[in-house]
Amino acid sequence: MSRGTLGRVWSLAKLLVDAMLVALAFMLAYVVRYRWQWWREVEPLFFVPLSRYLPSMVGLVALVALFLAVEGAYRAQRGRRLVEEMIIVFRGVLLGIAAMTIVIFFSTPSYYSRLIFGYTGVTCVLFLGTARLAEQYVLSRMRKRGVGVASVLVVGADEVGRSVMRTLYARPDLGYQIMGFLDDDPDQAVSDIGRFAALGGIDRLRAVLADARIDAVIVTLPWEQHGKIQQIVEVCRAYRVPVQVVPDVFQISMARVAVDDLGGIPVLSLREPSLRAWQFALKRALDVGIAGLAIVVLSPLWALIALAIRLDSPGPVIYQQRRVGRGGRVFTLLKFRSMRDGADRQVTTLRGQNQADGPLFKLRDDPRCTRVGRWIRRTSMDELPQLWNVLVGEMSLVGPRPALESEVDAYAPWHRRRLDALPGMTGLWQVSGRSELTFDEMVLLDIYYIENWSPTLDLRILLRTVPTVIKGTGAY
Repeated sequence: MSRGTLGRVWSLAKLLVDAMLVALAFMLAYVVRYRWQWWREVEPLFFVPLSRYLPSMVGLVALVALFLAVEGAYRAQRGRRLVEEMIIVFRGVLLGIAAMTIVIFFSTPSYYSRLIFGYTGVTCVLFLGTARLAEQYVLSRMRKRGVGVASVLVVGADEVGRSVMRTLYARPDLGYQIMGFLDDDPDQAVSDIGRFAALGGIDRLRAVLADARIDAVIVTLPWEQHGKIQQIVEVCRAYRVPVQVVPDVFQISMARVAVDDLGGIPVLSLREPSLRAWQFALKRALDVGIAGLAIVVLSPLWALIALAIRLDSPGPVIYQQRRVGRGGRVFTLLKFRSMRDGADRQVTTLRGQNQADGPLFKLRDDPRCTRVGRWIRRTSMDELPQLWNVLVGEMSLVGPRPALESEVDAYAPWHRRRLDALPGMTGLWQVSGRSELTFDEMVLLDIYYIENWSPTLDLRILLRTVPTVIKGTGAY
């Protein structure tokens, strides 16, 4: 079954489920009104059997389904968030109830209960909202398993192209898999970005479309290359591949675009991807509250870990290391010591065994680790002292990985954007694979986090951190 057919079947099934839920909401409202008699008792003389309400129920089902369709509830759109779905549901139900009330008013039946339609409206929103939540969960699970996933080719690998890549990589629920990218820059055309393969120059577009199964092409070239963009669109049409063009001014994240009015003329301006004052204050308040509480609650565990480290090997309990924080400022990061004292001096001799790419240095079975160190690194308990860094404002609970000075010195220009936020104890990259990711993939996720920060995103990352730590995914 093709994705287009699958999408139509899904929309039809969604419509039928909504119709059944609206009917169920109406019947439940009838029970509440006439059986349970909440708010106001029903005089025996005014008791109406459910069969008399059936025409009204059918009419309401039809009207709510109609207004939901008008609001776009059954139009396929990847990436629609739950709050947007709930707004559509609320408006569709409200308009349906209002229209049904008008019909009842003009038809003037011998029976009529205003409360039953009020109950129905509230119950409809609850039922349909729950259905939308379940739908998003099912779709997310399906797409993470590769069902209904579209293969995407990105044309252009500059900042806008990388923005597209990091967004699609950070949001697997959107159902896109990047097969690679094309770019005419000689350096970009042959240099992979993480797991995203460099497939050569744009002149290879026909060959790629002919050889690989590409479901969509996303063009991220600057507008001054409109002639080349038009040629790309024509090639894609010839191969019947949908094409989407990202205007470079938007930098993919609409959250960074401010719309102002200049005497009736709309003006677009770009905001820096940093937190506003109230956002920073909210994030800081959460950091201080949670970190302070965690330090108090976990203090017995700290004492046990400190004792184990002291008994296992000579050297300090707390390891201190210079790291680069927000805006390039250097701070002292605290960790429980997991390696032999003086392990830093052995990095040069072990450099040839490095298992990480880019400026990172990682060894899966690092010979410098102590027995206790291997355990606390596997469980991420070595990072608990960083709660103090959070408390004093050098770090945040959630943010980019704190980088070493030597790593920052080796950054490409676009990598430095990850320094626009406070580093975090956990982050989007940690819950997406940790050390299993390439350095470029880590940076893409960090920048996506900075551009799309919200309290909800922080909460989701913190909740995902728990199973990630328990499983020990990518921890070494």
